[in-house]
Order: sequence, then structure tokens, then C-alpha cells
Amino acid sequence: MTTPNPAAPAARGSDRLARFWRGRTEDAPWARPAFLGLLAATGLLYLWNLSASGYANSFYSAAVQAGGESWKAFFFGSLDAANAITVDKPPAALWPMALSVRLFGLGSWQILVPEVLMGVASVGVLYAAVRRRFGAGAGLIAGLVLALTPVAALMFRFNNPDALLALLMTVAAYGVLRALEGGPGAVKWLMGAGVAFGFAFLAKTLQAFLILPPLALVYAVCAPGGLGRRIRDLALAGLALLVSAGWWVALVELWPASSRPYVGGSQNNSFLELTFGYNGLGRINGNETGSVGGGGGPGGGAGGGRWGETGIGRMFNDAVGGQISWLLPAALLLLVAGLVVTRRAPRTDTARSAFLVWGGALLITLAVFSFMAGIFHEYYTIALAPYVAALVGMGASVLWEERTRFAASAALAVTAAVTAWWAWTLLGRTPDWLPWLRWTVLVAGAVAALGLLVSGRVDRRLGLAAAGLGLAAGLAGPFAYTLATVDTGHQGSIVTAGPSGGRGPGGFGGRMPEGGQGGQMPGGFDGQGQGQGQRQGQGQGQSQGRMPGGTPPQGMPQGMPQGGFQGSRGERPGLGGGGGGGMGGLLNGANVGAEAKAALLKDAGSYTWVAATVGAQNAAGYQLATEKPVMAIGGFNGSDPSPALAQFKQYVAEGKVHYFIGSGEGNGGGPGGPGGNSEISTWVAATFEKATVGSATFYDLTKEK
Repeated sequence: MTTPNPAAPAARGSDRLARFWRGRTEDAPWARPAFLGLLAATGLLYLWNLSASGYANSFYSAAVQAGGESWKAFFFGSLDAANAITVDKPPAALWPMALSVRLFGLGSWQILVPEVLMGVASVGVLYAAVRRRFGAGAGLIAGLVLALTPVAALMFRFNNPDALLALLMTVAAYGVLRALEGGPGAVKWLMGAGVAFGFAFLAKTLQAFLILPPLALVYAVCAPGGLGRRIRDLALAGLALLVSAGWWVALVELWPASSRPYVGGSQNNSFLELTFGYNGLGRINGNETGSVGGGGGPGGGAGGGRWGETGIGRMFNDAVGGQISWLLPAALLLLVAGLVVTRRAPRTDTARSAFLVWGGALLITLAVFSFMAGIFHEYYTIALAPYVAALVGMGASVLWEERTRFAASAALAVTAAVTAWWAWTLLGRTPDWLPWLRWTVLVAGAVAALGLLVSGRVDRRLGLAAAGLGLAAGLAGPFAYTLATVDTGHQGSIVTAGPSGGRGPGGFGGRMPEGGQGGQMPGGFDGQGQGQGQRQGQGQGQSQGRMPGGTPPQGMPQGMPQGGFQGSRGERPGLGGGGGGGMGGLLNGANVGAEAKAALLKDAGSYTWVAATVGAQNAAGYQLATEKPVMAIGGFNGSDPSPALAQFKQYVAEGKVHYFIGSGEGNGGGPGGPGGNSEISTWVAATFEKATVGSATFYDLTKEK
């Protein structure tokens, strides 16, 4: 553990290129080529089979399409270019994708490649953060662990806000670590971290602030300089955070409501209400007004809720374990080991500070995810991936340097053994998938543990061989899960990583089986599918499934409507079928046939919205098929009070809406609760002529009965 050398004088021409390839003088000659190779391999891995996911989550893809057409929709994160209603998040995560679509047109790669680049950038920033204090080897291990974490491979190839959130949280931690080194530029690095937190808030609201308390506390205690200076630095960083997040919030709140879209997910057209309610405290206590299942409180029995069992074992259970927990026990063990090794270091020791930064971020996020009673999906755990990876890289490096001490070599051996045992356990949950891998990992891990136990008393090359075997055994399971993830398309609102035989594979509508063929899903969900290419970068597939007796699957709340579930994926990539996409369009976009598309495009230029329908996913399917604005009545869950019946009547009277499309769940309010859309549906059905267009029910709002 050596203090990094100051930067060398600037070089020019071929000298600069040579330095770029070699890296810093304290790095081994192989360090920079290995790092660049890691970035290239991560990019290729994440780009593999990328178009199989089509439009992925059509809810966000529709907003991206709208932002690619309208700068106003871009700014607000509107679901359609005519700006009826926004997504239920701030728009920062949509901006890179919308810019890509604006530049290169609408398509799967145009939407998802920016997410892949965020994954590569996250690996690069994490490497830089760990390498700076613990060396290139530790940085490479950390970057490799992050790249091969199954949930990271899933979400860095998907269009949910979590990819940008993970990148910005890694950047924020890096900024804090640089600030902890002290020096004249320390406060600038800390303010940079504040900016990263601010834009992370604009990606996924209050989740961005989960790790803020431990990072601020570490800086207040461990940074160089007097207490007054440290408090001043934190105040400046807080100001940077407030400005970087608050400018957009202030504009939205001050903008006249009559000239901006309705704030999706809120009940009073307020972004602040959305932030502190549905997307804030409601996620913790389960009181999520307007959410899936109604939001009437946490529900469930002891230790559980609508969103599954809560408690310290949540991250290790059948649904979540295979996503993130492969190296989580190792990270916790190595965190303790790192703090023990650095326990006598000075207050400002940067090695201990690094363990406190990454360890604090891991522990607080782990605690919140484990006990939150509100909406929780398995893919949220990507937030843990950089923290786990950093601790594994740093802890392994520290213990390796201390391996001549029996306690350190024993800690390495225990970590390798526990990691192999846990991988054996996780692989046992998919016994028919690569059964040989389970026992191979266990045996290799045991051999590596024995070798690491004596690594301080044998030839260094033998010790390195044992360490390499232990690393390979620890990464074999997540690597296999990652390969299964990138080899399969994922679509819909609830997605998971790993092989299709695992628990909760993709959720409802979450996985597009390779070749279009589905298998037995957990909980009795039967998937059947077929697929064929539609055009370059896009595919066509269809799958249907039903939960017996209406029992909701893992990842769906206990209060969902009974009577079974049907979900489908269809004609355009990432879109569901039957006009509803499952759960009244909650889970995936609607299947849009040629007849429906032709009807919507006829005289499309004469209308502000070519159609309106209940639920954002229903609307998204038709919008992505036609690339014309479709009004999402009630927002994502179909439960937002937007538009009111009187407002919708005015739109119709002014000739702004051509068709009303019946929802997949009938004409009620959808799974999230009735809201005003039930009145709209009733009025439309009683007033206008109905026709079947393909497999969908259309009401022509220009023709009264």
C-alpha cells in the first residue's frame, strides 16, 4: 500500500502516447494494456446479442422516442411528444438515449448502446478509484468483478434509470476518495462528487442519496485539515449538489401546470410529491399512493409485505441471490479484514478511508434494500455491484500484501472457501443448468483455500497460482450467469439476470427466450414463445403465460388482481400482446398488428394524439409502432388522475384525439386503481362507435353513436 506519486510533467507526441499505454510509473508494464483490454472485453460482452431485447422496457423507450422528437418532451421526460404526462421519474436517465435516437433514429441499438457505454464507464471509474490507492492489480479485480456481476450485465444492457444511477454513484465515491487525499484541489473533487449526486437524483430521485450520509461522515472525520475546513468543504459540496439537482426541480415546480405535462406517478401534479411520496418514503414504509396494488400500506405478514419477504436474508434469497450475492459474503469479510489491517493507521489514512467509503455505501444500501417494505425489484441490486467489487479488489490486495502473517493468509483462505461454498449453494438453485459447474467451483475453491492458507510460506508463484484459482472459482458462477444473461433478450417492466431455470427469471414479460422458446417459469408460470426477425436490430416474438389461481410471481405484489395473469410479447421488439401487454399493459407494451398501425397512421397529421389508452405500457406499444404521440391515460399504473374527464372531453371536442383503445384488462382503471380513467372509459364506451381492429378494440372519437 503505497502513496500515489504526483503526476509527472506533461508529455507530448509519441511520449504522451507511450505514457498513456504504460500508465503511471508505479504501475507494472502490463497494467495499462490489461486495463484497456478489460474495458474492451466489457464493451464486447455487453454488446453481444444486444438487439435481442428490442425496446427492452417499452415504457422508457416510448419516452426516449418522444424526447427524440420534441425538446419539450426531452426536458420533462414526457411519455409522448405531445406532452400529456411524464414518466414517474426525473428525466436524466432518458437524456443520453433520447440524444442517441435524435442523432441516429429509433431502434434497439440506438436506445441500448448508451447504457452499454455507461457500463464500460463504470468499470473504468471503479478501476481508477481502486488502483489509485491499492494498485493496478486491485483495480483490475474490482473492474472484473463489476463487469461479471449478473445484475450489472443485465442493467447495463437495459433502459431503466439504474444504469446511470450506478455510474454516477461510482463517480461520486471516486470524487470523495480523491478529496480525501487532500491538497489544493480537494474541495473541487468533493464538489464534483456533489454534482454527481445531484444528477443521480435527476435519474432516480432519493435513491441517489442513500450513500450520502456515510460518505459525508467519512470526509468529516478522515479528511486532512481542521474541522472547520472540512465542514466548509462539505457545505460547498452540498451547494453543488443542490444546484445540480435543484435547477430542474425548480423549473418544473415553477412552470405553469397548464403548459407542461402532468407529473406522472404523482396524485397532485407535483414533482415534490412524487419525490417524497411514491418515489421516496413510500418505498421505505410501503405507503405508495398510486402504486401497483393500490399503495394502502405495507401489507403482508410478519417480516414480509406485498413485495416479498423482508429482512437481512433478502439479498441472499432465491429471487435476489443469483443477481448480486455471489461475492457479497467475500466483500463483507474483506471489509472487516481491511479495517482490521488499517486499525492503527493515522486519522487521515487513505486506505482505511477507502474501506470506510465503499463499506459504508455497501452497508447502508444493503440495509435499506433488505428492509424496505415498498416496491422492490431484483434489478435494484445493481446499486450494490460497484461497492461489492471495490471491496473485493481492495481487500484481496491488502491481505495478499500481508499474507506472510498467518491471520492474513487465513482470512484469504476463509474468504475463498466461503465464496466457493456460496457459489455452490446458488448454483444448486438451478440444478439442471450446468450441473458440473457447481461441483467444479466447490472443489476449485477448496483447493485454492488450502493454497492461500500457506501462501505466505511457499514460493510466490505457487501463492499466485492459488490466488488465481480462488479468483477463478469465485467468478465462475457469476460469469456463467452473466453469459446466460447476455445471450438472452429481456423485455418488460420486471427483469432478472441469469439462466431461465432460476427463480424469478425475467419476471412477467421479463425474458425473451433464445430462439423464442420459453420454458417452465417459477411458481407455475408457463412460457411459450416464437420469434422471427422483423428487421435489422429488431425481432418478433410472442409468449403467453398464466399464474394458476391468480398467485402473483416473485417480484409482483401480493395484492394484485386475482384470476390469473396473462402476458405476451409480440410483433415489434419489446412489445407485449393482446392490446394489453399483461396486467392491463402494466408489464410490457401492447402488441400492435398491421391493421391497427395502419388505422392509427391514417390522417395522423390531423391529430395531436393518434390515440389514447389506459396505462403507459399500452400507450408505449402503439407509440413505438407508429412513432406518433399516444396519450397514456392514468400514467404507468393507470391510476394517476390525468387527464380528468372534463379535460379529455375537451380534447375530443377540439379534435385532438382520434381513437380510444380499450385496455387489456377491460375498461377499468388497470392494476394500480381506477382513478379518473374509469370515467373516461365509461364515457367513451357509451358515446362512440366501437370496432375491432386486428386484435384490439378501437373507439373512433370522431364518430358518435
